[in-house]
Order: sequence, then C-alpha cells, then structure tokens
Amino acid sequence: MILADKIIFLRKQQGWNQEQFAEQLNVSRQAVSKWESGLSIPDLDKIIKMSQIFGVSTDYLLKDDITELPKNATVDAAASFDDDENIFVSLEDANTYMSLCEKLSTFFGLGVALCIVCPIPLILLGGLSETAKYAPYEDILAGIGVAILLLIVALGVCVLVVCGMQTGKWEFLEKQAIALEYGVKGIVEKKKAAFEKTFIRSIAAGVVLCIVGVVPLLAAAGFDFSDFVYTALLAVLLLFVAVGVFLFVKNGVIHSCYEKLLQQGEYSDSEKRAKRRLDTVSTVYWCSIVAVYLLISFTSFEWHRTWIIWPVAGVFYAVVEAVAKAFMSKKQ
Repeated sequence: MILADKIIFLRKQQGWNQEQFAEQLNVSRQAVSKWESGLSIPDLDKIIKMSQIFGVSTDYLLKDDITELPKNATVDAAASFDDDENIFVSLEDANTYMSLCEKLSTFFGLGVALCIVCPIPLILLGGLSETAKYAPYEDILAGIGVAILLLIVALGVCVLVVCGMQTGKWEFLEKQAIALEYGVKGIVEKKKAAFEKTFIRSIAAGVVLCIVGVVPLLAAAGFDFSDFVYTALLAVLLLFVAVGVFLFVKNGVIHSCYEKLLQQGEYSDSEKRAKRRLDTVSTVYWCSIVAVYLLISFTSFEWHRTWIIWPVAGVFYAVVEAVAKAFMSKKQ
C-alpha cells in the first residue's frame, strides 16, 4: 500500500472522519483530503505525529513495500475505500486538471485515430498485390504491410499510455465521490457552458465524416472499377472515420473533464458505483476480444479484414454492459 492508502485505513480503523483526524494533527480537512487522494504528501513532522497517534512505525507509513498491518487491524486494507466520504477538490486542483485535459485531448484523439488508420497501408499494399504487375511480390508486400500496421499501432498505444500516465493520479474523479471548494462549481459550469457549442459541432462534424466516408465506396459500386480502386476507397473510408473519431475523442476528453468535476452524466455518484461493479466485466470482455483478434489475425493473416472485429465488439459491448447492469440490479 502507498502512504495515502495507509492513512485512510488507519484513520478509519480509529473511527475518525477526515475532520476529526485533521483536529488530531492540527491541520485542515482539506490537507487530509489531499493526502488521502495522493495529491500531496504530509510533512515529516506530521508523519511522525501520525505514527504516534496510530501506534505504527514511520517505516510502515513511508515504505510501500511494508504491508504488515498493525496488530489491532481487524479488516482488510481494501475495505478502507468506502464511499461515505467525499474527496475535497480545490480551485487549484480543478484548474490543474482542466488544463491538463485540454493539453492532452489532442494526443488522446491522435492515439485512437492512429489505431484506426493502422490497417490502411496493409489494405493498400494488399490491393496492390492483386494487380498483375505486383502479384509476384505478394508475400513481400504483405510482410511490409503487417510491419507498418504494427508500428502504427505501437505508436498509437504509446501515445495513449503516456497520456494515461499523466492523468493517472486523477482517476479518483471517475471512481470516488468528490466535494468542490466553494466557487469551483460555478467556474466549471461556466467553462462547460462556453465549450458546449464547440462540443456539439465537433460531434456533428464527426458523425458527418463517418457517413460521408461511405459515400465514395457506395457510389463506386455502380461502376466497373478495378479491385484496387475499391481497396483504395476502403482506405479512404477508414481515413474519414479516423478523423471523425479524432474529433469525438479530442472534444470528448475536454467535455468529460467538466462532467467529472461536476459529477454529472456517467460520472454521477450512482453511475460511479455501478461502473466500479462493471470494471471486472469490462476487463474480462476486452481482454478476450484482444485475444480473439490476435488469434484470428495471426492464423489467417487477413489483417485487412479482421479489423472489423473491433467495431463489432464495440457495439456488442453495449449489449454485454446492459445485461450486466440488469443482472446486478436484479441481484440487489
């Protein structure tokens, strides 16, 4: 456990809320909230005082690899994450988070878009290999196409991982109930209202691009073009979809950061509770999809066709999620 987890566990073991614990250390409740959310670290003198209050060593508090609980511990550390207390978010915290989301939104969109366009080189090279001129080089072109695909996927995943690492410490906004400092809610609501038109336009533009991308492919069906032309039009379709999804993700990241702070939509307290229960289902589902995709792709070597697994899996996940929610509601 990290220090933040240990503070939460030990405080609740004493039966104190954040206000009562803050009085013991002669600090504000906001300071305790930041310690427990990992946004700041207590000073050394506060660490020493905590060790005296809780009856544990400073090594236990400061060293993550020491997980042995105090002798009077009677509950599992995982139980320390109750939902009965809000995590305090100051104006500084809110501004930092909103600025970070605005900064990284383009990179999130780019990472997802790269994962969508990755099959394009393979599709084009595959279509090229069907022509008489390049037919003898079919295997070479297929190998080059797969190599380029993997490189683009690696780049896209790398971008998403780096962005995810930078926003990692703010994950509590998606999972925990929060309390905003006085005046923060009004500022966030104002920013959200100012961004609303941009968000709506970006969603509309993304939808239009995804629809328009299909038009050339459908129009070409009425003509007697070569197979390579149809292949190229499929690549154009993916490109249009990638740009549309880029707009969805880029502006969606910014819009969702406002909803997280305001605890609206899918980030309301009730939705957060439901989402935590669905985390296991989601993890198992997507890991299974990745395994199926790789198995089919590597055994058939038809990467230009197996990409269809992802949009189908995305649509089917909505069904899986709805069934899981219905089951959980019934069980409750």
